[in-house]
Amino acid sequence: MKRKTTQSTLPFEVDASRFPLLGMPPDVFLRDYWQKRPLLIRNAFPGFVSPIEPEDLAGLACEEAALSRLIAHDRAGDSWMVRHGPFEESLFPQLGDHDWTLLVQDVDKWDADVAALLPAFDFLPRWRIDDIMVSFASTGGSVGAHVDQYDVFLLQAQGHRRWQIDASPSPSLEFRNDVDLKLLREFHPTHDWVLGPGDMLYLPPGVPHHGVAEDPCLTFSVGMRAPSTAELLGDFVDTLAADADESLRYADPDLAVPADPNEIDAAAMERVVAALNALRMNDPDRLGDWFARFATLYRAAGEVAPAESMPSRIELEWDFGRGARLVRHPWSRAAWRRASKGARLFVSGLGFTLPARDAQRLAAAAELNGALYTSLSQAGRDAVFALMEAGHYQMLMDEDE
Repeated sequence: MKRKTTQSTLPFEVDASRFPLLGMPPDVFLRDYWQKRPLLIRNAFPGFVSPIEPEDLAGLACEEAALSRLIAHDRAGDSWMVRHGPFEESLFPQLGDHDWTLLVQDVDKWDADVAALLPAFDFLPRWRIDDIMVSFASTGGSVGAHVDQYDVFLLQAQGHRRWQIDASPSPSLEFRNDVDLKLLREFHPTHDWVLGPGDMLYLPPGVPHHGVAEDPCLTFSVGMRAPSTAELLGDFVDTLAADADESLRYADPDLAVPADPNEIDAAAMERVVAALNALRMNDPDRLGDWFARFATLYRAAGEVAPAESMPSRIELEWDFGRGARLVRHPWSRAAWRRASKGARLFVSGLGFTLPARDAQRLAAAAELNGALYTSLSQAGRDAVFALMEAGHYQMLMDEDE
């Protein structure tokens, strides 16, 4: 008789050599591990070669628009130093060869070769993926024992990093109050692994972990979008309030003489609830549009500026015939949803009503050529032109880099 697999009997480590990326079918991973259990995946990317070098990351950290941090650990006093970029190039030779880490967010928005890793994670909704953060750590470099409130895949890209995790049912989650980082006061690892290039560690939210570089190394962190309930509620309420009809107010046509005029009684609270309920989004399309707008704007890497100059529609279509293509801005996030009438495409908060086929194809297309453009409906072509005007597409000819 086959023994039933339970959470307690599932392995914490698999080898994906025969089944890249996860060592198992994606639906099995989602059923057994996603937001439930950590998993070390050996050879998730067999023979992996990093598309960037540490020097590239340091150069990016010197850019004004890049989000970067430098974290150093003084072992003698167990103290931590955190600095935020941009940094001067002259800083890096002064840092020494141990106990510091450079982290840069949203590297997938800056480097197309790093972004090329994202389709490997298409077993997840793309709108759930936040960014690829890249960290370089000198020998001994670390950011301390901590927890994240989102799912993360930690891909070792160069060198070796030792990861320790606490997979116990009730880990200690109290933070230290003597550092500028949210570091755990206590950390009791249950597992200890050294990852090499191509190995990947999956961590659900809330699992304490601690990574230390065994030698100079690069680690890619593929992080998920996980807005808090407070963030969702705040945006939802702001949207409701902005669209609210001023005539919707607290009303009490059933008012009776109060027993105590200074009391807010139960009847008053029932009317308050009724007034709030009048603002609820009972229309599924309106609710879906709100969330699609929120999801494509949440934690945006930067703002997309409108185009300074635009070809006319005739010029655009002429250029398509000569091999032009439109490339989506790396900061633009796209998603689509089915609606009562066709579908709705959202790009960084901008919404368009389109046939479902158009919305699906435009959401997936990082590049758009003439053949794809001409296959769209008139509404789809109108959306492309409007998005280009807003700066979400840039035109490139065949001879362009």
